[in-house]
Amino acid sequence: MNFENPLIVQGNRTLLLDVHAPRAEECRNALIPFAELESSPEHLHTYKLTPLSLWNYAGAGFSPEDAVKTLKEFSRYDVPQSIEAWIFETASRFGKIRLVPGETVTQKDDSGKEFEIDYLYLVCESPLIWKQIAASTVGRKMLVPTKYENNNAFLVNLVDRGTVKQELLKLGWPVKDEVPLEDGEPLEINLRTITRSGFPFAPRTYQIESANALIGNKGAGTGFGTIVLPCGAGKTIVGMTIMSMLKTSTLVITTNISAVHQWISELLDKTELTEDQISEYTGENKDIKPVTVATYQVLTWRPDKEGPYPHFSLFRKRNWGLIIYDEVHMLPAPVFRVTAEIQAIRRVGLTATLVREDGQEGNVFSLVGPKRYDVPWKELETSGFIASAECIEIRLDLSESSEIEYAVAEQRKKHRLASENPRKLEIVEELVKRNPEDKILVIGQYIAQLSEIAQRLSAPIITGKTPNAERDEIYGKFRSGEIRVLVVSKVANFAIDLPDASMAIQVSGTFGSRQEEAQRLGRILRPKERMSRFFTLITRNSVEEDFGSNRQKFLAEQGYAYRIIRFSTISDLDEINGAVRLEQGRSTQ
Repeated sequence: MNFENPLIVQGNRTLLLDVHAPRAEECRNALIPFAELESSPEHLHTYKLTPLSLWNYAGAGFSPEDAVKTLKEFSRYDVPQSIEAWIFETASRFGKIRLVPGETVTQKDDSGKEFEIDYLYLVCESPLIWKQIAASTVGRKMLVPTKYENNNAFLVNLVDRGTVKQELLKLGWPVKDEVPLEDGEPLEINLRTITRSGFPFAPRTYQIESANALIGNKGAGTGFGTIVLPCGAGKTIVGMTIMSMLKTSTLVITTNISAVHQWISELLDKTELTEDQISEYTGENKDIKPVTVATYQVLTWRPDKEGPYPHFSLFRKRNWGLIIYDEVHMLPAPVFRVTAEIQAIRRVGLTATLVREDGQEGNVFSLVGPKRYDVPWKELETSGFIASAECIEIRLDLSESSEIEYAVAEQRKKHRLASENPRKLEIVEELVKRNPEDKILVIGQYIAQLSEIAQRLSAPIITGKTPNAERDEIYGKFRSGEIRVLVVSKVANFAIDLPDASMAIQVSGTFGSRQEEAQRLGRILRPKERMSRFFTLITRNSVEEDFGSNRQKFLAEQGYAYRIIRFSTISDLDEINGAVRLEQGRSTQ
């Protein structure tokens, strides 16, 4: 028992972190790999131990002993014995069911014609596990009882490999996939030491570590998984490093056409690949080359709602040796389905956060692969690899003209009224005027609101309807400094590199999405000399305030303090650059 320790471990699998205690920051970093943040009020943050968080931990090579040791090291009181037992039981489930190479079986159809089926073995560590799976729906419909090296096992049709992994995860049994991955078409890919633009280049230590964590020795059980790194930490470089290690034909899938162009630009700048070896597969161009960069949108397009997805053929048009899922937390359901079918290909998911508001993190785990590498945001900030950032929430009253309408509106309408509070326009103008040295992004959800802001600031605006060529031109002018203020809709949430942006003003968002908060903060985290600032404008005493507190869980999890400004008049903004804080929320400081 040590009353100075920051952590309280409770019998219901929740962990309370006293943010004011010594070693609180060290403890928070140690919890990130195997515990999930649930809430983050001013003094005590609540984490939850879940099966998926422990299986990700085990998938990254850690043992249940490591997790228990961490809890004991930081716990203020004795760790409940029931928690220790649950951690060992749950984490040890990873590896008790294994997929291993199988056999080809010749069978006959009703007419007597022979055909071959490729099977894998699903090997169970104990007869009890085997019986439980055999009695399940997936066991009855998709598995054939058999023996494997004197162990209880099942035959799994090769084409059902991913689906079986998904279904067993739902039953609480994560599958350790040890089936060797197939080598794709070879392709010589080397990183440059001097970029095409003339700058020295070498991957950072953590970028090499994350690539090695995925690839291992290229043996069984390696070559697939998810890498979690902050926005601005160079996930694209991690992807290119993996490509240079595997040296194989690669399909990259990302969120939009601007991101496609950025990937191609980075590949040409930092690898020895030529323009003849790289293509884009989008709504505008559909070329296929040894390295092809596509969008999720083009892959999930289909002419009618019930018909097939014609562009899924891209997954089979070439003998890909690697698939990179950029922003893997955005992976749409149809792509999950095709990913279930192509489990023999090496694959990596890149993301800043595994949070999915639809709760489908399990699909990322079972189909793309478990989390192989994670590094705390604050650790990279301390090292100077991402920018320091301050998060400031400005709370303002609803305009008088909207109060009655808000009071009688239904819930969704309330959110929009609060988000489009006209008083926000005045604050945006003032923040832009007060910070002439910053390159500023104004980010929001509603086009009418953003259009009015753009008009008042005489700034360009990018929305989903902005032609791709125009988007790239505007982004280019922002990067070069020709444009200082840029208004963007949610299309800029993902995979857009605007390295000099030092301030973001968020005027509206998507119903409390922590995923969105991570991406928007990431727009200003590229390393720079000045501290970045992330402003969020919230209508006081509204549903927007409730949604805002949910989004800010993510900021607290990453160690960001934020302060709250209660806005009544313009003079209240004087506090932003002052030393006094009216209120500090969810801080680890």
